[in-house]
Amino acid sequence: MPENAAELCNIPTELKEGATLTTLNAFAIDLISIPNIEDLFWYVAQNVVGHLKFVDCVIYLANDEQTSLVQVAALGEKNPFGRSIVNPLKIPFGQGITGQVAQSREAIIVDDLRMDQNYIEDTQRARSEICVPIVCDNRVVGVIDSEHAEPGAFGAPEMEVLTTIAAMTSAKLELLAEADRSKQRYHDLVMAHAQLTQEATNRKALETELFNARKLETVGRLTGRFAHEFNNLLTVVSGNLEFLDEAISDGPFLETLQAAQTAASRGAELIQSMLAYSQRAKLSPERMNLNTTVEDIIARDAASGAGRVVLTLGGDTSPINVDKAVFETVLLHLIKNARDAMPEGSDIHIETDSIMHGLTDERPFATALAPGRYVRLSVRDRGVGIPSGNMQLIFDPFYTTKPVGSGLGLGLSKTLGFMQQSGGTVAVLSDAGKGATIQLYFPALTSDGNDLLTISR
Repeated sequence: MPENAAELCNIPTELKEGATLTTLNAFAIDLISIPNIEDLFWYVAQNVVGHLKFVDCVIYLANDEQTSLVQVAALGEKNPFGRSIVNPLKIPFGQGITGQVAQSREAIIVDDLRMDQNYIEDTQRARSEICVPIVCDNRVVGVIDSEHAEPGAFGAPEMEVLTTIAAMTSAKLELLAEADRSKQRYHDLVMAHAQLTQEATNRKALETELFNARKLETVGRLTGRFAHEFNNLLTVVSGNLEFLDEAISDGPFLETLQAAQTAASRGAELIQSMLAYSQRAKLSPERMNLNTTVEDIIARDAASGAGRVVLTLGGDTSPINVDKAVFETVLLHLIKNARDAMPEGSDIHIETDSIMHGLTDERPFATALAPGRYVRLSVRDRGVGIPSGNMQLIFDPFYTTKPVGSGLGLGLSKTLGFMQQSGGTVAVLSDAGKGATIQLYFPALTSDGNDLLTISR
């Protein structure tokens, strides 16, 4: 009989029972803090069974299919590498004593392994064996097995101890499984909440898009119905004002006449702005070089005595297809807005460059833009900027921060309508208190006049 087994036999029963209770009590307390299955099995092998003076201990884990066991923890000479299992033993259900216990779910003691034909010999032949299943939720989770070099080494007290350990291990496994289920339920709830939030966001975005589309369609129908008649009325009014202008060269009514002419001009411009916003304006696009066109417009604007504009023109910009007259109106409007944003005066920076817009690129576009190559025009000021709360309103045709009677028509809403009709869009970057940048994206053309959109939406 091994020395530790002999010592165990010489210990009074009361002391052995006291040591066993102390170990099991410590196990019950430590169970609370054991975080996972791996740590649990190693703790049982080394800190529970090992403290109860068993010569060795091997713990097997059953697979989900309930067909085989694999060694996951061990104590004694069969495991000289600490918590590392080298070539873990695998046993099919029903094979050998351990496999039979897993299949029958009944604990067993074999007093003499030489008399048991199911014994699978190991490198170190044993004479007696005790084997207890770990059952959790009506499934065999694993098996606790211990062998001894002497026959008849195990009896009812050892069976009671290992059965108790197996039951406590099973209870902890159920707690760990429930913790995993709770974690999974929490994860599922978080994912469901995120999905609902995304769906709500998408729905709100779709509702906003639908509202804008309906508003655009309403303005378009309204504009289309009365634009022609209103222009005819304005033509009559303007014509009569011209006759009066020839008749009244001076006098108290001259100022009134000039105010009426200004109002008629604004009315005609407003109609054009509404047509542009609703994308129903009649454009006459032509192939042009953006850099050359911008230089011409800025030269004429500078001749009028307006503030300084700094140009940075890209050398590799492709030609674009745009209505020059409308483009000039849009650019001058953006320059005027930039000047209005800088009451103390400062340089306005205008830049042109070529960019490739991809599917994954994120830019602050007012409307969706198809992937492809674009020529970009940027108008940047160092003024007061646009408050973040107003960014969603700046393209609304009925929104303005200017006093009544000032401004040029529908402003940015007209700009956006013109850019969409031209196959592009608008992007706005702003830092409140530091300035704003308005960017216009025009589809680039090839040498044969076709656009360079290489990816279809």
